[in-house]
Amino acid sequence: MLATSNLGKIKEAKEILSHYGMSVEQFNGKGTEIQADTNGEVAAYASRGAAFSAGEPVLVEDAGLYVRSLRGFPGPYSAYVFKTIGVAGIISLIGEGRAKGRAARFESSVAYCEPGGEPRLFDGSVAGTISSEPRGDRGFGFDPIFVPTGSARTFGELTLREKCAVSHRAAAMRKFAEWYLSRAPG
Repeated sequence: MLATSNLGKIKEAKEILSHYGMSVEQFNGKGTEIQADTNGEVAAYASRGAAFSAGEPVLVEDAGLYVRSLRGFPGPYSAYVFKTIGVAGIISLIGEGRAKGRAARFESSVAYCEPGGEPRLFDGSVAGTISSEPRGDRGFGFDPIFVPTGSARTFGELTLREKCAVSHRAAAMRKFAEWYLSRAPG
């Protein structure tokens, strides 16, 4: 079960984990989302509460956009920053004509936790740049302004399958799936 209220994360998890023969169900009880210095701390803390509430193992994923010229801001505070200033606010903070200042990366931490257990973390990241304007209506959050390295299109312009081939979330989920399947008997 993936503990989240974000349907975009559910769609991506289903696409990614289906390649491993794994299915995903939504648990709408993520647990408390703390403010912390890393996405891993946020995901780990929330996974403990979600596993307790669900009474079974859960996954919690937390991601952040790290803009180099903004000294890594918004980082683990990305959800709050998105809700308050949005994509236009990030573009404004970077300013115009600062190509070097547009370097960024997305980071994801997936926490797997069993009730009463300690979370196990799986991390993924993807480098890229921030576009000068939002492009595309796919994905969610900062997807319309993030251009992954090697692409001319933003995450917001990529299909679900294309995004899941290169995203930070996919990298973390793949690490989880490989670990989970390696520990299963037979």
